[in-house]
Amino acid sequence: MNRFALALSGAIARATESALGPYQTAVVRIGFALTWLLFLLREFPHRAELYGPDGPWSWTLAEELIRQNGAFTALMWSDGRVWFEFVYGLAAVSSLLLMLGWRTRTMSVLFMVGVLSLQNRSVFMGDGGDNVLHLMSVYLVLTRCGQVWSLDERRARRARQARARGERSGDRAGPALWAVLGLALAAATAAGRFDGDPLVPSLLWGVLLAQALWWLVGRYARTAQPRIMLDVIANILHNGALVVIMAEACLIYATAGWYKIQGSRWQDGTAVYYPLHLDYFSPWPALADALSASGTMVMLVTYGTVLVQVAFPFTLLHRRLKNVLLAAMITEHLVIAVVLGLPFFSLAMIAADAVFLPTSFLRRLGGWAARARGRLSSRASRTPTPDPPAPKQAVPGQAVPRQALPGQATPQQATPQQAAPGHAGSPAP
Repeated sequence: MNRFALALSGAIARATESALGPYQTAVVRIGFALTWLLFLLREFPHRAELYGPDGPWSWTLAEELIRQNGAFTALMWSDGRVWFEFVYGLAAVSSLLLMLGWRTRTMSVLFMVGVLSLQNRSVFMGDGGDNVLHLMSVYLVLTRCGQVWSLDERRARRARQARARGERSGDRAGPALWAVLGLALAAATAAGRFDGDPLVPSLLWGVLLAQALWWLVGRYARTAQPRIMLDVIANILHNGALVVIMAEACLIYATAGWYKIQGSRWQDGTAVYYPLHLDYFSPWPALADALSASGTMVMLVTYGTVLVQVAFPFTLLHRRLKNVLLAAMITEHLVIAVVLGLPFFSLAMIAADAVFLPTSFLRRLGGWAARARGRLSSRASRTPTPDPPAPKQAVPGQAVPRQALPGQATPQQATPQQAAPGHAGSPAP
């Protein structure tokens, strides 16, 4: 009984005292933000056909569907082209800033709004990776994903250093940004824009009130207990969201694997052959033909895919085997990105897989990146050393100055102490 109580108390302390997996959540944040940003940039010339007024999924069809399912999308607040361009640009900018880790809590909210607004406007635009991105954008709002590898972490470190020196360090940009977003949220609520599913507006209001409470406690609390309590609540939400992200990834692979087992083409080992010969999934026909030329290779890839997807959730408790299967799945997604022409689906799945990467590997990866950045900055700041001036020619009848020995000053280069004997031991004014 004592062992059980100690284990339970240790688990509770671990879940409340700190936000677990800081490197894993940072990689997930960077991966999904980068995936969505690259997709928006690639489809920028076709944005009006995909999600805007020129698309085949017209405003009337979208309005009818949203009336039935109650999905949230800010694009349905107005059918004007200016509003569409604003929402699309907001989605791209928030993705970039979230990837850099600037005001991660605020940017994660705007990132979720951008993802849901565009995807729910045209529900048939996607390749499977959009579903993963859709879910993860909601989970990221609850995580403290800016603890490492972010501009927020650098700003917090500088604030701690300033407080250690006795300087006051205040944050005015954060409260001002949340005040503007609060006014926009209040205006949208008063205008009746959140008449559908209450999940998104409840989440937005909850995050806004939590940020306001956090600011009030930090400014007016006389003791540390209120701030500690808020930290505990934030850690619990973060750790819970992290567990949900891991469970979501396991559920995706387990469901895909068990459904594949039921298919006859997966059972006879020929399932991989057919998508390689579809025009839609063959950006490199010669490469697809080369991969499908060997029946043995097709069979091994088919059975290997099913085996890895079904077995992965059961290997999480075995670190080495889990890492092997994780590397196999990441390799599989890289192959899918190149051979089948699904780069954004593969990037989304790799970002989801990153939550299982070992902390030691991520730290080593961060060290490599820091050293590479240091080399680049040192090369950029390095300037060529100027050549020394040529010695002056001696003029007949003029004394030549005596050359100084190493560590000895010439009469023309007297030290400050020698130049001011009345102030020995102190620099000259």
